[in-house]
Parts: sequence; C-alpha cells; structure tokens
Amino acid sequence: MTEPITQQNKLRVWEFWKRLDDSPAHLLPTLLKEYVAEEVSWLGFHPFNHLAGRDMVLGNWWYPLRQSFPDVRRDVYIFMGGSFGGKQWVCGMGQFLGTFARPWVGIPSTGLPTSIRFGEFCAVEDGLIVEDYVLLDLVDVMRQAGYRVLPPSPGDETCWPRPFEEDGVLLAPQDDAESRQSLALVEAMIQGLGKFDGVDFSKMDQLAYWSPEMHWYGPVGIGSSRNRAEYERNHQTPFLRAFPDRKGGNHVARFAEGHFVASTGWPSVRATHLGEYLGVPATGVKVGMRVADWWRRKGDRLVQNWVFIDLPDLFLQMGVDLFDRLQQQVAKQGAKDI
Repeated sequence: MTEPITQQNKLRVWEFWKRLDDSPAHLLPTLLKEYVAEEVSWLGFHPFNHLAGRDMVLGNWWYPLRQSFPDVRRDVYIFMGGSFGGKQWVCGMGQFLGTFARPWVGIPSTGLPTSIRFGEFCAVEDGLIVEDYVLLDLVDVMRQAGYRVLPPSPGDETCWPRPFEEDGVLLAPQDDAESRQSLALVEAMIQGLGKFDGVDFSKMDQLAYWSPEMHWYGPVGIGSSRNRAEYERNHQTPFLRAFPDRKGGNHVARFAEGHFVASTGWPSVRATHLGEYLGVPATGVKVGMRVADWWRRKGDRLVQNWVFIDLPDLFLQMGVDLFDRLQQQVAKQGAKDI
C-alpha cells in the first residue's frame, strides 16, 4: 500500500489546499507559515519563474492571484503522492476557477468566470513544503480574455476533461502492485521515445504503450487529441519535425500511485529548434522545456495524458516574447478591463 509518509504528506497538502480556498487574503501569511517552509524554493512557468522564500511567494504569487481573482478556488482532477530522488512528493492538477476582476500578469481582466489550468508538485519535509513547482496554461487565460498570441491550436481548445473513471483524487492508500505496473509502463514508454532516429516514428514503438483511443491533452497552442491519429497530426509530427533531436526524461520528480503516474522537469526536455514550430521558423538555438505530465493507465495501456509545456518560456528562447505580443494586441485593440 501507499507508504505511510506519502499518505501523511498527501493529507497535509490536501488540507492546505482546502484551507487556501476558504481563507481570506489577510490570513494568507499565517496559513502559509503553517504549511510552507520559510526558505521554500518556488518555481513557476514564465513570467513567474523562481521565487525564493515564503515572503516572495506571498507577494508575487498569492496576493496578485487573489487580487485578480478574489473568489478563486481549486478544482482538482488528480491528486497523488510518491517518492523520487530522495524526496517525498505530493502533486495535483486541475483548474483554478474564479472571476477575472483585475488585470493579471499583463492580461486585461474581463469580469467573467475564468479557468486557469494548473499543475503543482510539492516536495514535503517534516510537514512543510520546501520546494514547489507550479505549472500554468497562461496562453489559455489570454485566449479566454480575447487575445491570440499563437496561431489557433490544431487540437481542441476546450476545457480538459477529468480522468474517465472520475478516480483521480487519491486521498486513500493505493495498491503497490498497481503503482509499480503504472510506473513501469510509463518508464518503458519514455525509453521508447528515446529510440527516435529523427526520421522514422515507428522506431519508438509507441503502439506497445498507448491505447489506440488514447486521449492527449495539451496547452493552448497545441490543443487536445481524442485518438492516436489526431495526436500524431496535432502534436507529435510537428513537434518532432521542429525538435528532432529532443531528449526527455530529465525529471526532478517522477512517481506513480495506483493507476496514475506524474512527472516534471525544469527543464525535462532539451532540444535544438531545427524546424518551424507554431509559426516560428527554425532558429537553430538549443532550448530547454519545462514540462509536466500526468498519465492514467488502464490495463496494460496508457489511455489519458495531461501535458503542461511552458510555451512562453520556450518561445522566449526562440526569440519571441508572447507577453510582448499580448501587449501589442492590447494596445491595438484597447484594453477590455472592467
């Protein structure tokens, strides 16, 4: 069964998240002091990047989020824990939901209900979060506010669905044998990806790991796919043509619990930009990609995969500032702030 320390850490982080939903902004310092280490290392997608210490996390993450979305709450799709690299981890993904009342990271407010896709990996020591990796689909927030900084996604841009069985929040202990089978399947799949020779996709032997009816959910700019043919057309083919030498698996966390597996790296993928990608011609520059994945296994195949890619950070490395594109559109169209 799930290790007692993992179970303890899961319940601790879950309690923290639930209390965050219900605490007014003026109580955040007291709440974070109870659950977050003073010297926490917080890493987020661009433009947040690295925040050092609890005070910076409050001032640069939680306070601005609460000011812009006063009624924000988490809607958690997957929640799980495990160990990796000598550390104890708890992670979750889903969406923040709130009314977009004030501008946020340069995105004009709308006064409308807004979804912020999030993923989070917390390293826990002695009941405190000491490392925190926060993943956000900010390009999707721009889209909801009426601004397009990337070409329309080839895949579906609607809200990501939950796990098919509605069983992703693992508050109870999980069977070790199921966890081992899930992790072994994902790690074999990752090894297969490494066999790509730059030309022949079949060398990766991915049909051995994925259901033909796999569902792959990507950030806005890429979108989601509901079967393998859509996945190959919408993501895999353009991605591998743009980054044929990509190497992944450089994870700071990778673990399984029950039928679910999660990983993240900072960056976890390194590559050379050798082909056009999402409208940007090849630059020849070497890039690193901050990525996080959650997978769901059913039987001996993977059936769902939720993927975060820090596209604003990736595009900066390719010479394109997506937030500058946003501000140019805001200036041209006029801010729509309420």
